[in-house]
Amino acid sequence: MNWKCGVCNLIWKGDGPPEACPKCASPGEKYAELSDEQWALIERSRVTNDLYMRLLAMIPGIEEIADRGVDDNLDPWCHALHERILEDVRFWKRSIVAEINGHVNRGKWG
Repeated sequence: MNWKCGVCNLIWKGDGPPEACPKCASPGEKYAELSDEQWALIERSRVTNDLYMRLLAMIPGIEEIADRGVDDNLDPWCHALHERILEDVRFWKRSIVAEINGHVNRGKWG
């Protein structure tokens, strides 16, 4: 069975919830059993959540390269492209963070 803490959202696997949450120390009564459908959604979303986290990890490197391109300022076209890359990658970052937050709020994170 799978259980979720109603305080900190920790997922617990076992025949029953823990006596106290190992993360936030809330009593076991704060845990709710996850339905098979809820658990399947969490399991399924782990693929997408992992992809998002991997993309987020790449963004600082892309920003660094684009910043160097802006500083290099070879010509107006190159400068504009590097500026656009910075704008786009910052949009990606905000969008990914918002999507992950939505997954957490909808119980699609575990």
